[in-house]
Amino acid sequence: MGFLETIFGAIGDLTWGWSLIPILVVFGVFITLMTGFVQFQFFKRMFRVLSSKNQSGDPTSISAREALLVSVGGRVGGGNIAGVAVAITLGGPGAVFWMWVIALVGMATSLVECSLAQLYKRRQENGDFRGGPARAIIHGLGQQYKWLAIVYAVCLIASFAIGFNAFQGNTVAGAAEESLGVSRYITGALLTVISGFVVFGGIRRIAKVADVVIPVMALGYILMALVVIVMNAGDLPAVFVSIIQNAFGLEEAVGGGMGAAIAQGLRRGLFSNEAGLGSAPNVAATAHVRHPISQGITQSFSVFIDTIVICSCTAFVILLGDVYVPGAEIDGVVLTQQSLASHLGDWTRYFLTFIILLFAFSSIIYNYYLGENALSVITKSKLAINGLRVAIMGIIFLGAVAPGATAVFFFSDPAMGLLALVNLVVIMMLLPTCLRVLADFRKQLKAGVDRPVLNPDDFPDLDLDRTAWTGKVEN
Repeated sequence: MGFLETIFGAIGDLTWGWSLIPILVVFGVFITLMTGFVQFQFFKRMFRVLSSKNQSGDPTSISAREALLVSVGGRVGGGNIAGVAVAITLGGPGAVFWMWVIALVGMATSLVECSLAQLYKRRQENGDFRGGPARAIIHGLGQQYKWLAIVYAVCLIASFAIGFNAFQGNTVAGAAEESLGVSRYITGALLTVISGFVVFGGIRRIAKVADVVIPVMALGYILMALVVIVMNAGDLPAVFVSIIQNAFGLEEAVGGGMGAAIAQGLRRGLFSNEAGLGSAPNVAATAHVRHPISQGITQSFSVFIDTIVICSCTAFVILLGDVYVPGAEIDGVVLTQQSLASHLGDWTRYFLTFIILLFAFSSIIYNYYLGENALSVITKSKLAINGLRVAIMGIIFLGAVAPGATAVFFFSDPAMGLLALVNLVVIMMLLPTCLRVLADFRKQLKAGVDRPVLNPDDFPDLDLDRTAWTGKVEN
């Protein structure tokens, strides 16, 4: 075990330690420039997915809004509550600014990776779609790269489906035990049963549950933060000034100054919104849409919701309060809890516990689907899929009842680092293809087509599933 920990530790150091975050940032800026600042051009269009007018005419298909909510549920998690607090504690208020910057850059990266997942998706026998970086590798780069798709799939299962679900179970059980006094065994059992009911229903049931849970989760948290912001509206300009001054070293709140702000902001922002990590494209590919770029735009909106909206809510709750002390050692969740309580009272601890439960649950079902989709690249066996479902239920329960057991999943972060590197290589190799599809989308808009449609005949050289681009669908 010690040898394995050393190996995975080295992988983690080589990825997250020094190379991956700068690469994600540089690639994000490069993609933004190559796509002509696509995230800003189509920003207004992102909100169309929320309209009921744009829903699919096929009630059995996964709509763009459902795919959006599943991905929001996956992106939004502990990082939005605890991670932001840690970033501010270690990097000062300026870390918030750099979280915003990496989100704006990441919106372009997410649009490209999710558009590629849509482009190369495959229709299944039951009518569902499967796609993602693994299938983009096989059908976009060619069968000779299938080994790379397998590496990607194994890393996705190891990091998200197995490791991160153990941590989510631990987060839920810990929050319930501390705030409500509920036994970890009770919480673990309930979470395992509820999660099992959802995941055994496949992506359609996951999407239907997300369509209900995610709006309640996100809107509840946002409304609570808005109450705090309104109550402290007079202090808001000073908070913005502090964020900007700290971001550029004009005011030093913690040791390391501007460097600490940049490092913490970028790191926590990337962990939170997952842009470029290769996870969200798996969900993006499930949506029934007219054109790949339309779902890319929708998933870009998901990054905006995660970081610009929800992470900012946490930041303002903390910075508008009097609990935060620059450089002080305090657990991230505790800082957010105490800050919220200082504004609105102790009852908010229970509210935040409830929100954490929903955040964790939404992440669990999202992480499960990522694992299922990755496994389908390796094998078509239904027995294997059901085996994964049972295994994940056991992992959730283990993580909930035995906090120390999560240390067993030390391979999660290194696996995610490899996952991200593979995904970035794929993005760059297929970026010219994505730019062609983006040009087609823009050309149709310029010609007056309000809802562009992908015509496979316009791309005869690409290995596309023609059946995936037929039928009445949404924008």
